Amino acid sequence: MTGIPLNIDFQQIMLHLFNFTILFGALYILLYKPVKNFMASREQYYADMDSRAEDALRSAEDSRRTYDDKLRAFDEEVRSEKAKLRKDLDAERDRRMADAKADAEKLLSDARTEANRQKDEIISSAQKEITDMVTDAMEKLTLEQSASDAFDQFLDAAEAGAEQQ
Repeated sequence: MTGIPLNIDFQQIMLHLFNFTILFGALYILLYKPVKNFMASREQYYADMDSRAEDALRSAEDSRRTYDDKLRAFDEEVRSEKAKLRKDLDAERDRRMADAKADAEKLLSDARTEANRQKDEIISSAQKEITDMVTDAMEKLTLEQSASDAFDQFLDAAEAGAEQQ
């Protein structure tokens, strides 16, 4: 070996450098490219996953907006149906109130008519009874007067017959 100060062997250094280059080349071929491809595929996988998540998020946002629009439309429809039903209910209530008032008026009118009819019947019955009572009283009075007159005539005749005897 050549005398180099500090016992440095350039041949050994060159051999180690050559070995290191071969090792680096082999590792580059065997590990770097597959790891780089694996990392690229993972990066692509996560990029695809991210884009799918963004698409799903956009789709969810669109669905939410659509749902909100439908919900607003449904709420508006419900409000309009409520207003319509309330209006119909008010109209039905007014109609029933009018019917009830008409029925009440008819009942009152019928009751008044019936009361007047009964009053007329009572008055007619009372007048008939009064007439019958007056007639009976007159007949009794007439009978009493005729019986009294007949008795007076009998007494007068009896007196006249007694005076004649």
